[in-house]
Amino acid sequence: MPFISSDALAAPSHQDSVRSRSASRWALGILVGINLLNYLDRQILYALLPLIQADLGATDAQLGALASAFMLVYMCAAPPVGYWADRSSRKNWIAFGVGFWSLATLASGLAAGYRQLFWARAAVGIGESCYGSVSPSFVAEQYPKSHRARVLGYFSMAIPVGSALGYISGGLIGEAWGWRQAFFLAGIPGLLLAALAFRLRDPSTPAPSGASQRPSAAPLPRGSARSGASKSHPSLGDYSQLSRNSSFVSCTLAMAAMTFGLGAYAVWMPTFFTRNWGMSVSEAGTLFGILTVVSGIAGSLGGGWLADRWMSGSPKAYFIISGAGLLLAFPLSLAALLADRFAIAASAIFLAEICAFLNMGPLNALIVSVTKVPMRSMAFAANIFIIHALGDAMSPTIVGLVSDRWGLRPALLGAAAALAVAGAICLWGSRTVEQDAVNAEAAA
Repeated sequence: MPFISSDALAAPSHQDSVRSRSASRWALGILVGINLLNYLDRQILYALLPLIQADLGATDAQLGALASAFMLVYMCAAPPVGYWADRSSRKNWIAFGVGFWSLATLASGLAAGYRQLFWARAAVGIGESCYGSVSPSFVAEQYPKSHRARVLGYFSMAIPVGSALGYISGGLIGEAWGWRQAFFLAGIPGLLLAALAFRLRDPSTPAPSGASQRPSAAPLPRGSARSGASKSHPSLGDYSQLSRNSSFVSCTLAMAAMTFGLGAYAVWMPTFFTRNWGMSVSEAGTLFGILTVVSGIAGSLGGGWLADRWMSGSPKAYFIISGAGLLLAFPLSLAALLADRFAIAASAIFLAEICAFLNMGPLNALIVSVTKVPMRSMAFAANIFIIHALGDAMSPTIVGLVSDRWGLRPALLGAAAALAVAGAICLWGSRTVEQDAVNAEAAA
């Protein structure tokens, strides 16, 4: 038997590197698909609100409460899920979450009245919290730090694409066959994606002995800081550490303000098009879906690319690019709501969404950069709880209440101001990001 040095055994071969890249891309593809379905399931409801209102006789406040019910459950379930996910297999949490929310979406179509629909939409939040708490760090750790904003930009690109599919499919299917059938068709694909998620490999789990010789078990990707051998389990008390991380706090508060504004728009903009411009449900859903998907892809990819290009010169880029985009989105949103011509309104909302979506990759990459490795799922869980508690858990209901009293346009104008607040917080947070990133790296 020929002698093989230990160095040769330790060094990854070209074939191993190819397998590692292939495994990373496969994981990214599956998780992008799940994220797309995630937002389709969320947004399909909003295209169907006029039909649900006509069928069930709900008020605007009750319609807004359907969105708030989902968000309240989603944000409250996230912290315990994040804690347990950092102590166990993250892929199993992802797979369980996708399957659970898909079943809840199917149950939404079976609802006999408003109360049953309310609880079905609340149950969707349980499944999505299992995915939302875990997936960003799971994706980021498949790639080196120099690529993370771009990769999370690809991952976040599923948000506008999934949202657009929700608006478009909800409007078309709902108008053609009814709002219940739209929920049935949205729930089925998740069961297949749940099965595929079980086959993913968690980068925090070391490859078994001899795994490099098998195509199905790729080695840990370069740049992944997790190690199953050395990983220490966090405690619930570690959540308090995040409150002392200035960059994490600034990022989370900025995302909360952004989520307040964009959450209100996501729920109510198709209805605004219907009421203000006389569109049908399918026309409003299709138009807003097309505007969202094109602007979202441009903004998500553009923001991630700009941040990664700039990071070599300034680690503040994650905050600065996000803040500038959100500040620009504010006046554009006002123009969209106040325009007296439809072409101006559509153009302004399109540009506003491009600017707002610039932050999707950078701010998620920032959380990865400034938090310690063993508790990243907990960091994203805390982020989810806060941004939705202060953001879109309440904004759809608040807008509905204001709309019942003063009209939908004044309600949405108030929500637009949150985008300016988000941009200002991002610029303020850029002061401490360099030191916080160094501290997180030193603790790895």
